[in-house]
Amino acid sequence: MVISNKPLNLFLAIAISILPFLGFSNVENDTLVHSTEKKTVENAHKTEGHHVVGPVNSPDAVSAYIEHHLQDSHDFNFFSDGETGKHYGFSLPVILWDNELKMFSSSKFHNELEVANVDGSFYKLHHGKIYVSDAKGSLNLDAKQHPLNKMPLDFSITKNVVSMLFVAFMVFFMFTSLARAYKKNGSMPSGFGRVLEPLIIFIRDEIAIPNIGEKKYRKFMGYLLTVFFFIWLLNLLGMTPLGINVTGNIAVTICLAVFTFIITQFSANKDYWKHIFWMPGVPVPMKIILMPIELLGTLTKPFALLIRLFANITAGHVVIMSLIAMIFVGKNLASDLPISIGLTLFISVIEILVAFLQAFIFTMLSSLFIGMAVQEHDHDDHH
Repeated sequence: MVISNKPLNLFLAIAISILPFLGFSNVENDTLVHSTEKKTVENAHKTEGHHVVGPVNSPDAVSAYIEHHLQDSHDFNFFSDGETGKHYGFSLPVILWDNELKMFSSSKFHNELEVANVDGSFYKLHHGKIYVSDAKGSLNLDAKQHPLNKMPLDFSITKNVVSMLFVAFMVFFMFTSLARAYKKNGSMPSGFGRVLEPLIIFIRDEIAIPNIGEKKYRKFMGYLLTVFFFIWLLNLLGMTPLGINVTGNIAVTICLAVFTFIITQFSANKDYWKHIFWMPGVPVPMKIILMPIELLGTLTKPFALLIRLFANITAGHVVIMSLIAMIFVGKNLASDLPISIGLTLFISVIEILVAFLQAFIFTMLSSLFIGMAVQEHDHDDHH
């Protein structure tokens, strides 16, 4: 099944534009699986929403701090005052569907002890999730301390969503500026376009053409360029003091992998499907055995994409924050401070390389899967 350029371009434009809204905000296991000793950590270190309260000077406190850092949240927290417990940042809009549309500021969830009263409906924030509650903020917990209260559909503009919209705007601005420069200067870049052009040529010559082929690569260059710069800029944004862990959010990597999967399957030619369902040149009994294996392989490819990106970015954040925590847990500034800072700077430099490398690998594997789907097979070889 082959689709033309225009429907594919339209699909890509719609897909990339809705990506920020596909990563629903209140997914408890979005970024990191909670520890089985979660209750112990909570007792050792209290939290307000997604903010850790009190000194971070014990292993349990460090674990809680890293966990909350990796999760998405309904507000931006720039820094906190350890003495007063005040947090400095700004709130984000909360958008819920609970039989009707509910919109309010996340400032109503000042901490997890407060209840948001929205037109007579009460909502409670519990470990990043929003639950329907009562005026007292009651939550019915099961044996594993998981709330049994109803959860409204959450379409909130969270920290991750704001970050993705910001990066999407950056990508759009960079490419439109480069296009205007080409038009104005006769296919010659100017300003920042001189930095952007070598990267575009690199993706074209080292990723798209070798994997897809000179005849068909142009059809997919828009997606490959978008996904490369989108992931790369998000990775770099996560290295800033804001520490936004967008590509370490499993919901985001799933969406990106699904886009690659859909493009691959809808662009595939008849030879691709023939090699999956009825492989030529193979005995019939083997064809029957190989068919479900090949069909499963179409699903494992995007799964490898999403897990690789998610695991590498999350691991980098955990390692850096763990090294910084050595200063506060060890309580020996004379020896721990130089070692912690030195190792943190070293890992941070590596993470800058990893930020580019993970974007490159995701783009390269996407182009490889697309190339496998659109390439023409020489059936004479099978005879």
